[in-house]
Amino acid sequence: QGKGLFATKNIRKGETVFVERPVVSSQFLWNALYNYRACDHCLRALETAEENAQRLLGKSSLVLPHPEQCSIRKELHQQCPRCQVTYCSAECRQAALEQYHQVLCLGPSRDDPTHPLNKLQEAWRNMHYPPETSSIMLMARMVATIKQAKDKEWWIKAFSQFCSKTANEEEEIVHKLLGDKFKGQLELLRLLFTEALYDEYLSRWFTPEGFRSLFALVGTNGQGIGTSSLSQWVHACDALDLPVLQREELDAFIDQLYKDIEKESGEFLNCEGSGLYVLQSCCNHSCIPNAETSFPENNFLLHLTALEDIEAGEEICISYLDCCQRERSRHSRNKILRENYLFTCSCPKCLAQADDADVTSDEEEEGEGETDDAELEDEMTDV
Repeated sequence: QGKGLFATKNIRKGETVFVERPVVSSQFLWNALYNYRACDHCLRALETAEENAQRLLGKSSLVLPHPEQCSIRKELHQQCPRCQVTYCSAECRQAALEQYHQVLCLGPSRDDPTHPLNKLQEAWRNMHYPPETSSIMLMARMVATIKQAKDKEWWIKAFSQFCSKTANEEEEIVHKLLGDKFKGQLELLRLLFTEALYDEYLSRWFTPEGFRSLFALVGTNGQGIGTSSLSQWVHACDALDLPVLQREELDAFIDQLYKDIEKESGEFLNCEGSGLYVLQSCCNHSCIPNAETSFPENNFLLHLTALEDIEAGEEICISYLDCCQRERSRHSRNKILRENYLFTCSCPKCLAQADDADVTSDEEEEGEGETDDAELEDEMTDV
């Protein structure tokens, strides 16, 4: 688990505990397959709420009411003049350029399949079908950040703050991410990663042991990021002060829209990526969490919000499980946590249920249809 994060003052239910920017982040490579468009730096959705809904619904004639509630400003969007990567603003383009993009810019080689970075990305796509639960490009941005930095040691210390694992645990994490062929796949990734990004200063990251540790660090600490201009528009509409009839009509429209989108596009509705957050990575798990993470600004800014009053000195805990998983038996919850996060939970709920029968997930789900493995993997935002 994490290192533990404790409240330094009394925090009331619903209060924002902190807002955090990632040390580094990256959108998933599979976004492009679904025609998702997000800022290459902050992951803000680039399409308007209406364009978002039209694409997900497969209906270009759809018109959303209250378009003024959409926060996307397309006139501010900018591209890298060399490789045409798109950003939501001049500030994001400059921030990316200053931190890592000089190393990663493909320039005229953007569509060249023989370029080392393109070979690395294509190998990852072939190994890791959606939903992605990590990204090789998050590791690439870590290396590129240090390669560009004047104060390289500062960045190495920043990355060293994240939770590390033992060699055996690292092997388990890599196996979970890459499957039964993980050893061969990991070595292929390492060779391609080395070809694309090798740096003498970071030579230890490119050894078999160092690369496995880097891969496991991202797998252990990477926080999933989901952004959606449509979702943000819906929240803005929910806050509108409307007459009763108009409110009912708008709510009915939104409910039907989501039903139609789910029928057409399934569950993958957000632009998705992952990031490394220092404070968030310190938060331990609880099956009865007192805080939760969200991305209400439609970018990579993580908000941690209190789910109940938290007293000064009390530990702040989030849940690594989704709501449905938290309602399962203690045995089932810990089976998921051991398989995916390599620990057994000892939160108050688990301790109170210590004498309960060891009912397995399979027994619980008997007669309920197929196991939601794909849904579980999508929820594994930490790995």
